[in-house]
Amino acid sequence: MTDYRLAIATVCLSGTLEDKLSAAAAARFQGIELFDSDLIASSWSPRRVRQECARRGLSIDLYQPFRDFEAVAPDVLAANLRRAERTFDVLEELGAGTLLVCSSVSPDAVDDDDLAAEQLHALASRAQARGLRIAYEPLAWGRFANTYAHAWRIVRRADHPALGLCLDSFHVLSRGENPAGIRVIPGAKVFHLQLADAPRLNMDVVEWSRHHRLFPGLGSFDLTGFVGHVLATGYDGPLSLEVFNDVYRQADPRYAAIDGMRSLLALQEAAGASAAPAVRERLQLGGLPPAPSLAGHVFTELAVDAASGPVVARTLTALGFAHTGQHRSKPVQLWEQGRARLLLNYAPQRTVTPGTATICALAVESADPVGSTRRAERLLAPVLPRLRQPEEAELTSVAAPDGTAVFLVRTGAESESWLQDFVSTGAETSGAGRIADTDHVSLTDSVDDFDESTLFYRAVLGLHAGQTTEIAAPFGLIRSRAATDPAGRVRITLSTAPLRRGDWAPAIPSPQHVAFSTDDAIASAKAVRALGAPILKIPDNYFADLDARLAPPADLLAALRENSILYDRDEQGAYLHFYTEMLGSRVFFAVVQRIDGYAGYGDPSAPVRMAAHRERRLIALRDTSSPRGDERHEYSLAHLTALSLSPPELVDAAAEAGYRYVGLRLTRVTPQEPHYPLATDPALMRTTKVRLAATGIEVLDIELARISPDEDPKDFLRFLEAGAELGARHVITQLPDPDRARKTDRFARLCELARPLGLTVDLEFPSWTETPDLREAVRVLRGADQPNAGILVDLLHFARSGSSVADLRQLPAEWFHFVHVCDAPPGVPTTNEGLIHTARFERLVPGEGGIDVHGILAALPPGLPYALEIPRATLVAQVGGKEHARMSLAATRDFLDPERALSEPGAQQIR
Repeated sequence: MTDYRLAIATVCLSGTLEDKLSAAAAARFQGIELFDSDLIASSWSPRRVRQECARRGLSIDLYQPFRDFEAVAPDVLAANLRRAERTFDVLEELGAGTLLVCSSVSPDAVDDDDLAAEQLHALASRAQARGLRIAYEPLAWGRFANTYAHAWRIVRRADHPALGLCLDSFHVLSRGENPAGIRVIPGAKVFHLQLADAPRLNMDVVEWSRHHRLFPGLGSFDLTGFVGHVLATGYDGPLSLEVFNDVYRQADPRYAAIDGMRSLLALQEAAGASAAPAVRERLQLGGLPPAPSLAGHVFTELAVDAASGPVVARTLTALGFAHTGQHRSKPVQLWEQGRARLLLNYAPQRTVTPGTATICALAVESADPVGSTRRAERLLAPVLPRLRQPEEAELTSVAAPDGTAVFLVRTGAESESWLQDFVSTGAETSGAGRIADTDHVSLTDSVDDFDESTLFYRAVLGLHAGQTTEIAAPFGLIRSRAATDPAGRVRITLSTAPLRRGDWAPAIPSPQHVAFSTDDAIASAKAVRALGAPILKIPDNYFADLDARLAPPADLLAALRENSILYDRDEQGAYLHFYTEMLGSRVFFAVVQRIDGYAGYGDPSAPVRMAAHRERRLIALRDTSSPRGDERHEYSLAHLTALSLSPPELVDAAAEAGYRYVGLRLTRVTPQEPHYPLATDPALMRTTKVRLAATGIEVLDIELARISPDEDPKDFLRFLEAGAELGARHVITQLPDPDRARKTDRFARLCELARPLGLTVDLEFPSWTETPDLREAVRVLRGADQPNAGILVDLLHFARSGSSVADLRQLPAEWFHFVHVCDAPPGVPTTNEGLIHTARFERLVPGEGGIDVHGILAALPPGLPYALEIPRATLVAQVGGKEHARMSLAATRDFLDPERALSEPGAQQIR
C-alpha cells in the first residue's frame, strides 16, 4: 500500500515554467498538472520539459485544458480531432498519460448527450491507440454538461476504457451540488481529482473560479467531505491542487508552493479522521505527525529599544504588571500578572523602527514540543536553532511567515522551566489590574502574506482557522481571520487591508496588540485608570448607538461609557473590551472579558477603536518635540569586511551588531581567500537560510560576477539562482575587459539572466580594471540599456579613480541601489598592486581617512542602504571578524548619523 501522490497545477504559481517546476519540487510535490499556456510560453521543448520534471522528481499527471470538443457538427468534429492529434503528439513527448477535456461552452455545441458520448468515444479511441486517457471535466459554467452527474451520464454512455471523469471540487461545490452522489461512480472511472477552496461570493461563477479560488482550508467549501466521497469510490490517483488566485499568481512561487503543500497535508489529515479504515491508512502514510494539544499562551515577546521600552514598561506597570525577572544572559525583562507574561527584549533588533515596539515572538504550551517540531519540519516551516548558555532552558521554536518566532513550551511540570533563565528582581505581582491571562494575540499581515500566515498557524500548530470577516474600517476594507485551538485556549487573530497599498492607516502602520483576559472588565478598567494607564477614549456617539442597537441595561451602559469600554453580544454571550492608546506607532494592549461562551473578538466595534487610535496618535505626533521624517540609513555588512566568517557566522554577526542586511561573497576572487560555495553546497545554503530566518537579517547583495574576456554570462546562472534563493536583491559585477562592445553585450546578457530572478546587476568600477571609473561604467550602462542595470559606487574606487562628484549628481537616480561605504588613507598608491592591497586589506572607517565621504554620499539619491565594506586585516586578526563588524558599524554611525546613533533594531528573541 502506498500513500496518495500530491500534485499541483502550474497555474497555481507565478513565474516561468522553470520557476514553477523548481518551486513545486522544493515544496516536495510529486507531480504537476501542466497548463498549455505554460508550455507554449516556455523555450523548452516538450521533451526537455519531461527531462526537467524527471530531474526534479516530478511526474506530469495531466495536461490541460482541451476545450470545446464534444456535441458538434461533423466539420467541427473533424477540426477538433485534428487538434486532438496534435495535442496527443505533445502528450507523448511530455510523457503525460492523461488529457483533460473540459465540457463545452462553445456556441457550436448542441444539447445532445448521445452525440457527446459518441464523439468522446471516438476521441478516447484515438487516445487509447497512443496509450493515453481522456479525463472529462464538467465546468460549472458548461453550456450543457455542467454537473458531475450529467458528465457521468455521458461518460457511462460512451463506455470506453480510456474515458473517465475529472472531478474538480470548485465546479461541484460552487453550484451547491450534493457531492454524496459521487460515491456511486466506480473509482476506476475517476481519472483525476482537482482540489480548490473558495469564499462564498455572489458573483459570476467564471470570475469567481478564475480569480478567487483558495488553497484548501481557507475558504467556505467542505473539502473534507468532498475528498471523503471521492476516495470512498476507490479513486487511486493523485490529490492535485488547481487554484486560480490573483494573489498567488503574483507571489514568490516558492512560498505559494509551500502553502499549497501545507494545505494539502492538512486536508489529508482532516479527511483521514472520518474516512474508511483502508482510506484512512493510505492518507496517514504520507500525512503529518499529529498536532500535539495546546494548553494556552505562555508569553508574548516585544522587541523594544531605548525609546520605546520605557513607554511599554510604564504602561505595563499601570496595567498592574510587575517587572519580576531579568534574563541571565540577554537584555530581556520578564513582566507578569496572573498567568499573563510579557517579555521586553532590548537587544539590538533591525525589525523595529526606532522609538516603537513590535511583537517578535510568542510562546504556546504544547503537550509535545518535539512532536510539534517534527510536524513543523514536515510542513516546511523553518525550525530555529537556539543560542543559549549551558544552564539555560532548551526551547523549541519555528519561524512564522512574517519572521515571528513561535516557541513551543512543554506543558505540565516542565512548563515553567524557562522561567529559571530569569533572575528575580524581587518585585511581586499584586494583581492590581485584575488581569488573569493572555486571551489572544493580534497580528497584521500584508494581503500577500495573509493566507500564508493563516495556513502556517492552521497547519503547523493545528489551530482551526475561522471564516474570514470583513470590516468597513475608516481607512478601507479590512479582512480578519482567527486561528484557535479546539479548546479555545490559544487564540491568534490575523488582519489585512486587501485594497490598500502602503501603510495600514496614516500614522498607524500594521498595528499589533496583546489582549489580556479579566473576569471583570469594568473593575479592571477602573483599577488601571487609577494606576495611570493610558486608556483609549471612546466617543459618546458610540454609546448612543450601542443603546439603540443592543439596549444594554442602563447601569451597564453608564459604566461602559464612563470607562470607555466597548461591548458586543451574540447568541452565545457578551464581550467587554477596552484598549490602551498606541505605544509608539504600532503596538497597544487590550483587556477583555468573555461572558457565557462568547467566542468572537468584538469586530463590530473595530472601526470605532481604529478611529480613536488614529486621533490619539496624530495628537501624540503633533505634540512630540522630536523631528519627523529624519532620514535614517539602513546598514549592510559586506562580506569583505569580515571574510573570515562563513555566511551563517556573518549573518549572526550582523544581527548582533545591529545591521539590517548582509552582502554575501559566493565566488572566490583570489586563490588565497576563503571560499563559501553557497551555490553548490546544499548544507551550507540550508544553514545560511535558517540563520537568516532566525535573525531576520536579509541578503542585500551577492558578489562577484567578474566577467573577463574568457567568461560567458551563462556561467553565472547557478550563482544568480543561489542569490535569488537567499532573497538577495542585487548582484555586484565587474568587467575587466578592454573590449567595450563585448563587455557591454555581456553585461546586458547578465542583466537579462538576472531580471526574471528579481535581481539588479550593479556595475562596480575598481580603478585598476578595464572599467576603471564612473564615466566608463556609464557608457556600459547606456549601451546595455537594461531596466535592472545599476552602478555600485564604492567610495574607495570612486575616489581612487578620480571620478567626478558633479558627474555623479547628473545620473538617473534609478541606477543606484546601494553604496559601499568606507574611508582610506589620504595617500594614493602609485601601483595597481598598492591600490589592490589597500582595497582588500587596509580600508578605514568613515572619518578616519582622506576620502570626501559626505560629499560623495550627498551626490547620491537619498535613502540608499549603506553597505560597509571595510576590510582591515590587522585589526580583524586582533579582535576577530565579529567584533570588527560591530566596531565598524558603531564608528560609521557616529560619523554619519551622530544624532541617531541608537542601536539598530533586530530579531534576537530568547533562543
